[in-house]
Amino acid sequence: MKFSCEKYSLQNACTIAARAAAAKSPIPALEGLLIKAGADVSVTGFDLKKGIKTNIGADVAQLGSIVVNARLFGEIIRKLPDGIVTITTDNLTVNVRCGKSDFNIMGISAEDYPELPEVDHEDDIVLQEKNLRSMIGQTLFAVSDNEARPIYTGALFDAESESITMVAVDGYRLARRTEKLAEKHEQPCRFIVPGSALGDVERICEDVDDPVRIAVGSKHISFFIRETVLVTRRIEGEFLNYKKSIPDSFRHELKISRAEFMSVIDRVSLIINEKNSSPVRLIIDDGVIRCTCATPIGKAEDVCLCKGSGEGLEIGFNDRYLMDALKNAAKDELLFCLNTASAPSILKAADGSDGFTYMILPVRLRANG
Repeated sequence: MKFSCEKYSLQNACTIAARAAAAKSPIPALEGLLIKAGADVSVTGFDLKKGIKTNIGADVAQLGSIVVNARLFGEIIRKLPDGIVTITTDNLTVNVRCGKSDFNIMGISAEDYPELPEVDHEDDIVLQEKNLRSMIGQTLFAVSDNEARPIYTGALFDAESESITMVAVDGYRLARRTEKLAEKHEQPCRFIVPGSALGDVERICEDVDDPVRIAVGSKHISFFIRETVLVTRRIEGEFLNYKKSIPDSFRHELKISRAEFMSVIDRVSLIINEKNSSPVRLIIDDGVIRCTCATPIGKAEDVCLCKGSGEGLEIGFNDRYLMDALKNAAKDELLFCLNTASAPSILKAADGSDGFTYMILPVRLRANG
């Protein structure tokens, strides 16, 4: 095998594909990247659960393939001078040359590298790349990391004829985001994608209008993003009925400035740490939200102005869950919708757009808090 290409292109491809390479594996090839030179050059990472394959343009002088250690090869390419990189193999020896830099490292036979799973295309969904990136960015934080309930370690995609909704839930909060599809979809389609794979999809996606195709199979999902394809297993199981879980009527609807509310919550939570945990207490009156927090470290108080009244409602929240929702909301003005001190509360856009909704469960407050 022999090919030449721009250093930046190869570095970028290695960075993308290495996200799917195994950090440690009893199969050495899985810790590597499969580099294959054909009509163009492809770089593949695969840990048996998730695979990423990306193509780059190159001047291919000799066809072939080799597996190289992902960490070592990636570091070599990253630290090469800018310019044209030439990769040559002689049996299992890989030569990397760029300018005056020259490396020879040992590779692994490509025959030892497993094939990426084929996705039996039961359905195809198309949406804009920037929209998929935004959807993931606004919901991924609510994906559970509790392996005892594996169904919630992924996010639900619920596609209808003209829109697709992404939902993540971890038992304490729920994030929902809806976007229009780039192409009309005939049949309703629901599938659950592991959160770890979605994090990689978000990193691969850019803020562009290019279409992303999601191929839905019976066991795997493929994301086709420009020159890159990511394949991941589906998570099977019964996901929360989010449509019935999100309340649709409220006693109190407060219009708040996202930036001001974030600043207030950030300040009062300064006295919270891992050893001294306590909820942020909100006392909501006419036009004002009084925020307090008390821990063994001390007590903090601050005020956020709002439009509307909570009629003295006193409610508590985990500060991190509240901040996560505020950080990921895309609008400057939000509606903070509440019923009682024990009922789920909602944050959504104040302008009436229904693109995103965050549901947060309150924390039980002590009487002397």
